[in-house]
Amino acid sequence: MAALVEILLPVSRNMGSAYGNIRKQLAEKFGGVTFHANAPAEGLWKDGEVTKTDQIIVVEVMVDEIDREWWRRCRQELEAAFEQDEIVFRATPIERL
Repeated sequence: MAALVEILLPVSRNMGSAYGNIRKQLAEKFGGVTFHANAPAEGLWKDGEVTKTDQIIVVEVMVDEIDREWWRRCRQELEAAFEQDEIVFRATPIERL
Protein backbone atom coordinates (compact mmCIF):
# COMPACT_ATOMS: atom_id res chain seq x y z
CA MET A 1 0.00 0.00 0.00
CA ALA A 2 1.23 3.51 -0.81
CA ALA A 3 2.36 5.61 2.12
CA LEU A 4 3.61 9.05 2.99
CA VAL A 5 6.79 8.76 5.04
CA GLU A 6 7.61 11.80 7.17
CA ILE A 7 10.93 12.47 8.86
CA LEU A 8 11.12 15.11 11.60
CA LEU A 9 14.67 16.48 11.41
CA PRO A 10 16.08 18.92 13.95
CA VAL A 11 17.08 22.33 12.65
CA SER A 12 20.83 22.76 12.88
CA ARG A 13 22.80 25.60 11.30
CA ASN A 14 25.95 23.53 10.83
CA MET A 15 24.28 20.53 9.15
CA GLY A 16 23.71 22.01 5.68
CA SER A 17 25.61 19.22 3.94
CA ALA A 18 23.65 16.57 5.87
CA TYR A 19 20.36 18.08 4.65
CA GLY A 20 21.69 18.12 1.09
CA ASN A 21 22.84 14.50 1.33
CA ILE A 22 19.52 13.19 2.64
CA ARG A 23 17.60 15.25 0.07
CA LYS A 24 19.70 13.77 -2.74
CA GLN A 25 19.53 10.22 -1.37
CA LEU A 26 15.74 10.25 -0.98
CA ALA A 27 15.13 11.93 -4.35
CA GLU A 28 17.30 9.38 -6.14
CA LYS A 29 15.80 6.36 -4.35
CA PHE A 30 12.14 7.37 -4.46
CA GLY A 31 11.95 9.79 -7.39
CA GLY A 32 11.15 12.82 -5.26
CA VAL A 33 11.21 14.40 -1.83
CA THR A 34 9.65 17.46 -0.19
CA PHE A 35 11.58 19.47 2.40
CA HIS A 36 9.51 21.92 4.47
CA ALA A 37 12.62 23.89 5.42
CA ASN A 38 11.61 27.54 4.97
CA ALA A 39 9.16 27.54 7.87
CA PRO A 40 10.51 25.23 10.57
CA ALA A 41 7.94 23.78 12.92
CA GLU A 42 8.34 23.94 16.69
CA GLY A 43 8.39 20.66 18.58
CA LEU A 44 7.58 20.35 22.29
CA TRP A 45 7.92 17.28 24.48
CA LYS A 46 8.08 16.36 28.15
CA ASP A 47 11.25 14.93 29.64
CA GLY A 48 10.16 14.10 33.15
CA GLU A 49 8.92 17.39 34.60
CA VAL A 50 10.80 19.52 32.05
CA THR A 51 9.23 20.66 28.78
CA LYS A 52 11.80 20.82 26.00
CA THR A 53 11.51 22.54 22.65
CA ASP A 54 13.28 22.51 19.31
CA GLN A 55 12.70 23.47 15.71
CA ILE A 56 12.18 20.77 13.11
CA ILE A 57 12.11 20.40 9.37
CA VAL A 58 9.50 18.01 8.00
CA VAL A 59 10.72 15.82 5.14
CA GLU A 60 8.10 13.93 3.08
CA VAL A 61 8.50 11.03 0.68
CA MET A 62 5.72 9.10 -1.07
CA VAL A 63 6.46 5.38 -1.42
CA ASP A 64 4.60 2.49 -3.00
CA GLU A 65 5.79 0.00 -0.38
CA ILE A 66 7.49 0.47 2.99
CA ASP A 67 10.88 -1.24 3.24
CA ARG A 68 11.12 -1.20 7.02
CA GLU A 69 14.75 -2.38 7.13
CA TRP A 70 15.88 0.39 4.75
CA TRP A 71 14.04 3.02 6.80
CA ARG A 72 15.48 1.64 10.06
CA ARG A 73 19.02 2.01 8.70
CA CYS A 74 18.22 5.50 7.38
CA ARG A 75 16.91 6.53 10.81
CA GLN A 76 20.01 5.19 12.57
CA GLU A 77 22.31 7.05 10.15
CA LEU A 78 20.43 10.32 10.67
CA GLU A 79 20.39 9.92 14.45
CA ALA A 80 24.18 9.54 14.37
CA ALA A 81 24.71 12.43 11.92
CA PHE A 82 22.48 14.82 13.91
CA GLU A 83 23.62 13.45 17.31
CA GLN A 84 20.04 12.69 18.36
CA ASP A 85 18.73 9.97 20.67
CA GLU A 86 15.74 9.59 18.35
CA ILE A 87 14.57 11.06 15.08
CA VAL A 88 10.89 10.43 14.44
CA PHE A 89 9.97 8.65 11.23
CA ARG A 90 6.29 8.02 10.62
CA ALA A 91 4.29 6.52 7.77
CA THR A 92 0.68 7.18 6.88
CA PRO A 93 -1.22 5.10 4.32
CA ILE A 94 -2.32 7.23 1.38
CA GLU A 95 -4.58 6.92 -1.61
CA ARG A 96 -3.49 8.86 -4.66
CA LEU A 97 -6.43 10.69 -6.18
